[in-house]
Amino acid sequence: KALRTALTGSFEFSISTFDIPLLILLIGYITSAILKTPNKMEAFFLPGNAAILAASVLLYFLINDFSKSEMRTLSMVAYFASIAVSPVTLFSVAGVLAKIPQLPPFMKSNLFNPLGGFLPVAIFLGVLIPFGVSFLLAERELVKKIFWGATLAIAVLGIVASIYNLLPGKPGAPRLVDYRTSWSVAVDTLKESPVWGIGPSNYLTAFNRFRPLSYNQTDNWLIRFTSARNYYLTVLTEIGFVGLAGLILLILAAYKLLKEKAQGFGSNFDLVNHAPMISLAALLILLAFFAASPTVLVLLFILLALAATSRKVVLNLTAQGVSTSPISSRFPALILSVPTIAALLYLGFYSGRVLAAEAKYKKALDALAQNDGVKTYNLMAEAIRLNPYVDRYHASYSQVNLALANSIAQKPQEELTDDDRSTIAQLIQQAIAEGKATVTLNPQRAGNWELLARTYQAIMAFAQGSDQFAIQTFSQAVALDPTNPDLRIALGGVYYALGNYDDAVDTFRLAVMAKPDHANAHYNLAVAYRERGDIEKAINEMTTVLSLVDKESNDYKLAKKELEDLEAKRPTKETAEGTENLTPPQPAPQPAIQPQVELPEEATPPEVPNVTTPSPTPAPTPTP
Repeated sequence: KALRTALTGSFEFSISTFDIPLLILLIGYITSAILKTPNKMEAFFLPGNAAILAASVLLYFLINDFSKSEMRTLSMVAYFASIAVSPVTLFSVAGVLAKIPQLPPFMKSNLFNPLGGFLPVAIFLGVLIPFGVSFLLAERELVKKIFWGATLAIAVLGIVASIYNLLPGKPGAPRLVDYRTSWSVAVDTLKESPVWGIGPSNYLTAFNRFRPLSYNQTDNWLIRFTSARNYYLTVLTEIGFVGLAGLILLILAAYKLLKEKAQGFGSNFDLVNHAPMISLAALLILLAFFAASPTVLVLLFILLALAATSRKVVLNLTAQGVSTSPISSRFPALILSVPTIAALLYLGFYSGRVLAAEAKYKKALDALAQNDGVKTYNLMAEAIRLNPYVDRYHASYSQVNLALANSIAQKPQEELTDDDRSTIAQLIQQAIAEGKATVTLNPQRAGNWELLARTYQAIMAFAQGSDQFAIQTFSQAVALDPTNPDLRIALGGVYYALGNYDDAVDTFRLAVMAKPDHANAHYNLAVAYRERGDIEKAINEMTTVLSLVDKESNDYKLAKKELEDLEAKRPTKETAEGTENLTPPQPAPQPAIQPQVELPEEATPPEVPNVTTPSPTPAPTPTP
């Protein structure tokens, strides 16, 4: 488009039905990404919600320039894409792909499909069915009618197979967050940032901070969602009222267009005028029930372009009467096109580095699976060098450094050389530095603070002062994810390890309040009560544990043994070896090396971000 503008000296574009709503959405996404999303890499590249939206809007405007015949060709391309997806899904479900040895392992799974899940496949195929029906009805030749009927049958079979695998109890059944939780997260986010929301690709931060306590009573309580139940609530949370305004105007424009085109439904069925509008209406309705995958989102903008009514505008960008030189006369066109081309070239170069870094990271994970520590270490370092703005890389690299330090420290003390001690100290400092980098990239993400906290916790046997840093960072993780009982159990475990049983009891009690049916929270509280000398309270908590765990499990046997010891007022020293879920707080680890590493000043935790997060309120205790 830019080259054509530079060569012809004119800029052609179309004004159509959905321009204003989509421009509002585009402005909302880009502005919110710049102002609100802490890690711009997440907003624009990985996963890149803002970039996907911007590219989809650009695609919409480019499609608007198509002629009627080109629109029909694009409709066929979209429909045949669904016909390509359907048989792959059917072969996967039937186990045909698993019998092809040349395929990579991930394609041999019965759950494999090109769109990443059965729900996106069902939506994609279902939305494009009207195109197949329109082709079938519009065709007059018998052979071609049979062809379109066969493709339609393939698409329907793909939908049936996908829906069957989405049924409850099936391996492909999706885990969806409930509407109540999604609405609560959206409302509390808007209270803090009503105009621009929490930022694109930053829904997880809002979910951690604002999900209600009632979420812990659902089957999904361990899952942290990166989108709301439906697309509209996701946009409302990430983009705020600006995004909501764009969506409302978009839906109103679609409704108005549907009413206009509904008048022609009684006449001969026409592909361009009817099928795209029916598919668009179906997709807009489905997005009220489900989140939008990248494929579905791109399909939405293609359907918007196919359904819209547009008129073409041509701007003459040549300078008249200034010079007869072709370059001089086209200077206004060059001002528009050259920066666009330069920006695209830079984007392509930078995107190449991003993809190269992701490839290095994937190879590092493969090396890790093969237990090749040195190769894993080097590949992750290379991924970070190529793209230092992805917190996943730093988080994994931190864990690799810790694992290597722990591996060296497993040697007997008398066999540790000065070089070993120096290497351990360097690996520990590198692990902390990478953990801090993870936090710096997104200081509002509870998971990043948890990673750094567990890093400090892991080096308590190696480095002096790391225990207090662990308490500080775990506390910040709890502040950013206040309804997460496991974070409070981890923080209470640090207090317990240091012999601070009062703070351990208080922290474990908050974990119980966050999820009253959490057996491990009650178990840790019982152990902390025992160490503090509150035997009766410990007995009550251990009795609750027995009411929450399976009577046939090792956990039940462990809790029952602990209860017997408590009733006899003889605290047990047995461990939880062989248990499934009950993990007692551990005492402070013995120094792994002597003398312990002295952490430098730069190993201290980062500054805590200024955020306000509601504290959990007590929930009613369930009847055993």
